[in-house]
Amino acid sequence: MTQNIHPTACIASGAKLGENVTVGPFAVIEDDVTIGDNSRIGSHCVVQRYVRMGEGNILHPHVVLGDTPQDTSFDADSLSWLQIGDRNTFREGFTAHRAAVVDGATAIGSDCFFMNNSHVAHDCKVGNHTAFANNVAIGGVVEVGSNVFIGGAAVVHQFCRVGSYAIIRGTTGVSKDVIPFMLIGGFPVKHYRLNVIGLRRAGITGQRYKILSQAFRLLKKRASLDDLEQTDELLYLKEWLAADSKRGLHGFVDVKKPEE
Repeated sequence: MTQNIHPTACIASGAKLGENVTVGPFAVIEDDVTIGDNSRIGSHCVVQRYVRMGEGNILHPHVVLGDTPQDTSFDADSLSWLQIGDRNTFREGFTAHRAAVVDGATAIGSDCFFMNNSHVAHDCKVGNHTAFANNVAIGGVVEVGSNVFIGGAAVVHQFCRVGSYAIIRGTTGVSKDVIPFMLIGGFPVKHYRLNVIGLRRAGITGQRYKILSQAFRLLKKRASLDDLEQTDELLYLKEWLAADSKRGLHGFVDVKKPEE
């Protein structure tokens, strides 16, 4: 097995490291940890028990993964997980906690980028190709979709949902759900417009973009979306709006029944 492990690193006998894994000085990897091939664990990182990590992940110095949730009712001896996909980058000081629900998992997808001192709390679900800027923090049981960008020092309240392809402006305090494909920010917080740049980068242009634009004009009027062309994006939007919401939306539409 090809590995590059610094002699000062502390790796438990029950940890499973894949091929071509690099572990830097003074890093700590505990029992019941799985790290996939071609991953790099930087100096002074701590990967605690019950972390399962895919291939090609990069941990910069002082990242801490899998600590117990910041939930005073949690029994630290309970079994729960932090599950991470492939090819994620975690910059300096990033933290993510395992789930507070027994046998549950905090889940991070693949190809995400988490800048320094950002945080993913217990029982959160983060999709793929999503980026957190510096000092972003999401509370417990938050759902963040794919291709989302959250600006610096923004915070998301527990139990909120952030739809795919959304962008949250830096320093925004999000206390309700964020609609997919939208830009949100300000004080008070509101949905401004479609995430034009993000959608263009994702190839959602032409007729696909036009349908989304029409959809949001209808939503502002609380009108039905059923007469629009049912593109993949529109179907996802309708499914997302129809799902249960514990927080509601930031002053836009009735999240539960937008078609009425």
